[in-house]
Amino acid sequence: MPDTELQLDQLLTESRNPATANLDQLSTLELIQTMHGADREVLDAVGRELPNIARAVDAIVARIDEGGRLFYLGAGTSGRLGVLDASECPPTYNTSPELVQGIIAGGDVALRRSVERAEDDSEQGAKDLAQRGFCANDVLVGIAASGRTPYVLGGVEHARKLGAATIGLSCAPGSQLQKRVDIAITPAVGPEVVTGSTRMKAGTATKLVLNMLSTASLVRLGYVYGNLMVNVQPTNVKLTDRATRIIVLLTGISYEEAAVLLREAGAVKTAVVMQKLGLSRQEAEARLKAARGRLRVALEQKGSVS
Repeated sequence: MPDTELQLDQLLTESRNPATANLDQLSTLELIQTMHGADREVLDAVGRELPNIARAVDAIVARIDEGGRLFYLGAGTSGRLGVLDASECPPTYNTSPELVQGIIAGGDVALRRSVERAEDDSEQGAKDLAQRGFCANDVLVGIAASGRTPYVLGGVEHARKLGAATIGLSCAPGSQLQKRVDIAITPAVGPEVVTGSTRMKAGTATKLVLNMLSTASLVRLGYVYGNLMVNVQPTNVKLTDRATRIIVLLTGISYEEAAVLLREAGAVKTAVVMQKLGLSRQEAEARLKAARGRLRVALEQKGSVS
């Protein structure tokens, strides 16, 4: 892929930050203040990309609503952040592990230690997606701070050939990734405090954007009611307590009654529908299924659902 062979020193993510040229001469407090000031720039950079992030969320919701899935693909820090975001979705929103998937160059071993040259293999990006059964109904978010990672570009090219939706997340305006995707999200955070250390400002920007993509998409898909995670999976003491308190908030019954109802219903949304509409568990589950899992729609539906 010759067009990825860019001069690295021409990339915004590799350029030297004149404001931190004397970093090693600063006092500890001055050093921390410099880093903190640089991080403030990240919020503005992400803010400028909000319209593109919203477009990406709408694309993700449309695909998932039709049975598609969301994939993150990246190498190094970008890949780790994608895997992190994907791995948080099942415990937080009770999504299936297949709905949001994170893939990192070099496989899971690369989550803990660097796998040399894994990011340079463009064919492997396509192979890793194919191994997961990636198809035309799915959405791919390619993540590469530099916007030039061959592994990610190869995955994007594979997704495009299939007709899948493609989103590119980078911090390098005008990059190959930006040019090859349907929707580009490009927070230009500028040079890093430590030259080329994209786990810093670029990594922070990436984490912020991924938070928005997954959270906003799942809110739109009905995994949240108001600001309550009504799809929470009560798999431990903390989450069971949270689920019970959500039922209390939405129904007005006592904590003890909510705990009993949760055990009977097996899920927060089912419990709320049962209590609010006076339905059996089977009837509540049928109503939620007809509402495609959206609690607000289920509560507002008129008539019974057979």
